[in-house]
Amino acid sequence: MKDEKPDKQDESPWVVVARYSEIGFMIPAAVIVGYLFGLLGDHLFHTHWVYLLGIVFGAVAGFVSMIRRALQASADEDKKEDEHDGR
Repeated sequence: MKDEKPDKQDESPWVVVARYSEIGFMIPAAVIVGYLFGLLGDHLFHTHWVYLLGIVFGAVAGFVSMIRRALQASADEDKKEDEHDGR
């Protein structure tokens, strides 16, 4: 079985739209999840500030995830260029 990704020309436009829209949802989703965990922490520890740590942690996690995704896409593009030049 082939485990290779399809070429850029073979990809559906919906696949490309999904890939780029994922980046737009990554950071807000991570912030919301961090906020919810912070609220849970506030409830468990009877505080009123842990949600701020959750927001900051979620934002950092979202940015790290976005940067990883961008580096992976860049590496994939470089690999395809090298394969194209090596024909």
